[in-house]
Amino acid sequence: MGVTYKYFGAPDGATAARVPISMRPEELGGDELGHGMYTKVKPETMAAMVLTGIEGIPPAKVPPLELVVLHPDYAVVRLPHSVVEPLRTANEESLGAAAFIWSTVPDRRGPRDAFVIYKMLHEWQDFARRCEESGHQLYCLVWP
Repeated sequence: MGVTYKYFGAPDGATAARVPISMRPEELGGDELGHGMYTKVKPETMAAMVLTGIEGIPPAKVPPLELVVLHPDYAVVRLPHSVVEPLRTANEESLGAAAFIWSTVPDRRGPRDAFVIYKMLHEWQDFARRCEESGHQLYCLVWP
């Protein structure tokens, strides 16, 4: 059984905590913004990708994510400002460098993977910008 990650925007932790209660995972087509991003990439990996690739922080110094809800059936975590802001404001060169760095991780497949990671970082960046414009923070719902 795999784990599903859905990144979504909400104005605050209380609203984010209600999202799983208000929608069953198989019905999650939207969120407070009307959009969401499903992925197999863990929020911790996403945070590490941004902080190590864009900010140059050593992997051991990547801070833990904030747990909003831990339920037997799901969890909700908040991506901190220290992750979202660099992602939101990164230029093309930074995104390309981060994608290249992550494509060199041993279980990756090289240049083809770098392009996939680059596209994914762009999608996250667009989503982070839309969250910011709406006054929302970035959260991730995790369920099996």
